[in-house]
Amino acid sequence: MAMNDSVNILNSAYLAVEYIDSFLPDNPLQQPFKNAWNYMLDNYTKFQIATWGSLIVHEVSYFLLCVPGFIFQFIPYMQKYKIQQDKPETWEKQWKCFKTLLFNHFFIQLPLICGTYYFTEYFNIPYGWEEMPRWYILVGQCFGCAVIEDAWHYFLHRLLHHKRIYKYIHKVHHEFVSPFGMQAEYAHPLETLILGAGFFIGIVVFCNHVVLLWAWVICRLMETIDVHSGYDVPLNPLHLVPFYAGARFHDFHHMNFIGNYASTFTWWDRLFGTDSQFIAYQEKEKKKQCLTKK
Repeated sequence: MAMNDSVNILNSAYLAVEYIDSFLPDNPLQQPFKNAWNYMLDNYTKFQIATWGSLIVHEVSYFLLCVPGFIFQFIPYMQKYKIQQDKPETWEKQWKCFKTLLFNHFFIQLPLICGTYYFTEYFNIPYGWEEMPRWYILVGQCFGCAVIEDAWHYFLHRLLHHKRIYKYIHKVHHEFVSPFGMQAEYAHPLETLILGAGFFIGIVVFCNHVVLLWAWVICRLMETIDVHSGYDVPLNPLHLVPFYAGARFHDFHHMNFIGNYASTFTWWDRLFGTDSQFIAYQEKEKKKQCLTKK
């Protein structure tokens, strides 16, 4: 009965979104995107699209999304939004981070990306324009991937903080007490594999078109770079996502090396009480602000 009710609710939600979508104006970018997509299909093999296309999407998205946070360090006005104002970014740390990133991207992640084509072939995942899901289905699938990845990340991340293994793997990521956006994927190769595995679970569950691979890559990078940015910028559109953790939530984890283990949402930490120190810290900060105003 409960399962039937859930299915009915999802069907109703799908029909409601589809009905609303019918009233929205045509997307002016749809035709150029369609032309570009069909050009790609006509001029490149599936292996090239799945492998080199995925690599390009990842690299371009990663470093473009890092640009705002990188620029913020040179803008005095933005410093009031920096969470750990007493720990500015340094060129030495950023250069070290960049070199490690290149190693991880091309010697750890690229071999995994090379398996994308075989994954799409095994599960018969389409590439064509006609089979591409509508935008609201894609958004729902990315949200589902985020929920799954968040659960995986919480429990495995918490395990990596166990005192017997922390210094061997996860300590690398915590080398920077005050994080910055480019540091999001700065990690030990084993951590890249262990926590990165959660990224692929949602793909296995939801993937019905190769475009979801790229959409989920962009969504995941957008989230992880934001929470590592070190800046709590107002009017951040990601804060509209229900239960979104945000930069201040994860920044506390880097400051204290404990608690706030989830990657995207707050519910797992709230359920297991691993956000208790963060909540106490927030209350203390609010009291300080109130005293300052008085």
